[in-house]
Order: sequence, then C-alpha cells, then structure tokens
Amino acid sequence: MDLALLSCARQSPASRQKLQVDRHLKRLNKPPVKTIESPDGDIIDCVHISHQPAFDHPFLKDHKIQMRPNYHPEGLYDDNKMNTESKEENTIHQLWHVNGMCPEDTIPIRRTKEEDVLRASSVKRHGKKKHRSIPMPRSIPSSADPDIDNESGHQHAIAYVEGDKYYGAKATMNVWEPKIQQSNEFSLSQIWILGGSFGQDLNSIEAGWQVSPDLYGDNNTRLFTYWTSDAYQATGCYNLLCSGFIQINNNIAMGASISPVSGFRNSQYDISILVWKDQKEGNWWMQFGDGYVLGYWPSFLFSYLADSASMIEWGGEVVNSEPDGHHTTTQMGSGRFPEEGFGKASYFRKIQVVDRENNLKSPKDLGTFTEQSNCYDVQTGSNSDWGHYFYYGGPGQNPNCP
Repeated sequence: MDLALLSCARQSPASRQKLQVDRHLKRLNKPPVKTIESPDGDIIDCVHISHQPAFDHPFLKDHKIQMRPNYHPEGLYDDNKMNTESKEENTIHQLWHVNGMCPEDTIPIRRTKEEDVLRASSVKRHGKKKHRSIPMPRSIPSSADPDIDNESGHQHAIAYVEGDKYYGAKATMNVWEPKIQQSNEFSLSQIWILGGSFGQDLNSIEAGWQVSPDLYGDNNTRLFTYWTSDAYQATGCYNLLCSGFIQINNNIAMGASISPVSGFRNSQYDISILVWKDQKEGNWWMQFGDGYVLGYWPSFLFSYLADSASMIEWGGEVVNSEPDGHHTTTQMGSGRFPEEGFGKASYFRKIQVVDRENNLKSPKDLGTFTEQSNCYDVQTGSNSDWGHYFYYGGPGQNPNCP
C-alpha cells in the first residue's frame, strides 16, 4: 500500500478532529491589533473593523461598511428620564473594560479557545442553537405537540405581538445570574424579531443576556445576539461565531460578561436593547443602552426579514435536559415567580415595537405564552412609568413542577 495512503488511513479520529478544530479557530480568531485580558479569563482581541468574521461571507467581499444607520426610531420615552429610575445601563459595564479598551477602527471580539469548540457536540454545531428552540404561542397546546417539550427541551415564558408588520422592537430588562443545573443547559432573556412560519424557513434575530456554560465555559451573565434564516438548521450563530453580523462599535464585545447584575431584594441593574430596520438600506441594526449602536445584520441574510417581521417576542428561555418528564432546577430570570414583583422577580419594561414610520409605539394586544406555568410563568401589566411591562421566570423544578 502507498505510504501516504497508509498514513492517512491510520490517522485517528482524534487527530482528524484536532485538525478541524484548529481550522475553525483560525477562521474565527482574526489577528488582533491589541489584546486585553479580562478578569474573568476571557481574552478580548481588538481586531481591525475590516477584518472581522462577517467579511468571510462571499456576499460581503466588497461590502462597504455602513458606519451609521440612516434612521433611528423616535422614542416614546425620554432617555434622560429613564436613567433616574433605577441603576440603568450607564452603570453596567463589561468586565474586560477594567483592563483596557479597544482603539478606534477596531472591534472587540471574545477570543474562541480550543476548549470552547470541544464543548460543542461537533465543530459544525459550535455557536449554534438547536432546531425547534423557538417559542410557538400560535401552535396547538404543548401537551398535544410533544415536539415542543420533549424533543427540544426548550421552555419559555414570553410576551408577544403578532398580526402586523413590525420594523423593530425595544425593551429594558433587568440582568440576573440564574443558576444552571447542568452544563448542557442554559438560561437566557431576550427579544426575538421573527419572520416567516415556524417551519424550516423561520427567520429570527435575537438579542439579550444569557448564562450558558457550554458556550462560554462558565456561569457568567453575558450579552449575546443570535440570527438564523432557516430555523436554526444551517445558517446563523451566536455573536460573531460565523459571518453575518457586522459590528461597528469598539466598546462592547458580544459574548462578554456583564457586570454588575441584579440582586435579590437589592440593587436592580437594567440593560436596554433596541433592534430596528433601516428601511433605506434594509439592514437590521442593534443598539445596546442609550449610546452604543453595535452594528447590523445585512438584509441579504434573510428572506422574510428582508421586508419586515411578522411577530415580536420578549422573555425568557431555558433548556430542560432532564429525561422522562422530570424537570431541571435551572432558573429562568431571577429564579423567582412573577408574582413576587420588583426586587425579586425578573422583568422587561418599556416594551415597544417600531412601526412602518420608524416610530417606537406601545404594542397592541400583548399576548403571553409559557409551556408549563408551574415551572416558569409570565404576568403582564402597564403603568405610566414603565409603559407595557411584564414579570417572568421561575425556579424550574419545585413541588408543583416535578
């Protein structure tokens, strides 16, 4: 037998995997202009804005970066007034800021390490959500659709609107550090911008905070984004773990830890997130807090969302990996039920949608949905300070949720 063929045949699965992982890391980790070590062990690479992972996409080879949106939605609320109500986003930092900032013309990217990739089920699935992880309030009750609870193991407590064309959404949410039972589970709180059916062609843009030991290797609360144009099958990823989202901001790193977080009967820390469509260029933009316009998802990534969204969801999601109808103790939000209220339960407030005229409006006919309200629940309300709001979350397993 030819020696080269023999050596190839003898190559172990482990060495083949190592080769795949190394290639993947080389693709993701671009050469940095500057490197910052975060107190939590993250390495933040300041990468030149034109070298970020987005530009690996064949359709973006000659893309001219849009450095600012043409339009910014006109708000319902005065942002200056917002900052006086609770400890707002201007007091929230990312941990890596303690040790430095990225220079102009660069963006901060959380470096992916070998162990991050090895925790994924495969190199191909690294940085991706599982299929069927979307809350489906319009569907038949989950007891009649075992796919929702059993196959995917994803559970939700959300508020939602549907039945119109939506060009964005905004909310202010308090940030917690929910306890995760097993490393392959996660807990997140986010906004979903959805287009299409809940079949194979669902388009989704998502942004919020999450605790995901599998993805990040720890239990820190982190800012994240996600996108998909085919219901989480082949397209899309978290943060900048594939080509897609184009970042323009040099202050905020996707996937980096948020600090401080809210405490039970203690200070509450909020972040606000706005995602909206620049109807002139077609791109979907994201803003974090009052001043940080982070970047955009180019319109061509999507089919339905190339026009508008048909549904907006706000709320929490957890993975329950316990078999045979048992329930995880992974917490959603603060781990407390909504009725416990401010200082104890987790909330979204100042919930708004962006209309065709690029105005932020209160949502009409806000619905709620949860698969198992004894495990995680949601309660809506409205008042003059918070506009439309809801408390949500829960402890998972408890005497009423076995």
